[in-house]
Amino acid sequence: MPKRVLSVGQCMPDANAIARFLTSHFDVAVEESDIEIDTMEKLKQQSYDLVMINRKLDADYSDGIELIQKIKKSSDVKPCRLMLVSNYPEYQEQAVQVGAEYGIGKNEYRNPETVTRLASYLG
Repeated sequence: MPKRVLSVGQCMPDANAIARFLTSHFDVAVEESDIEIDTMEKLKQQSYDLVMINRKLDADYSDGIELIQKIKKSSDVKPCRLMLVSNYPEYQEQAVQVGAEYGIGKNEYRNPETVTRLASYLG
């Protein structure tokens, strides 16, 4: 049974790159969501093993860390691990402070450490 991943707020090239990266290393089914309301609806209806949220959602440029906070505070969503997608360590630290796992950057897909980090959620 593949693990379920929700990729939130990525532009089309990044969404494709994340899906390619994940499916080449793990047995996963990747779904996408563009905006907060759609994301919250999906999280209420489905369980996901990992939710990967862009630092700035491409569709409306809303803040991914704020979305993480809203998900964490919502009693309606199914339990899930949240992770920020950002190349900037300072934003990764902020995301961890609000309850996310330490995430990955878009420049890290080729790093073996990235696969190792994700394996604990998707392996």
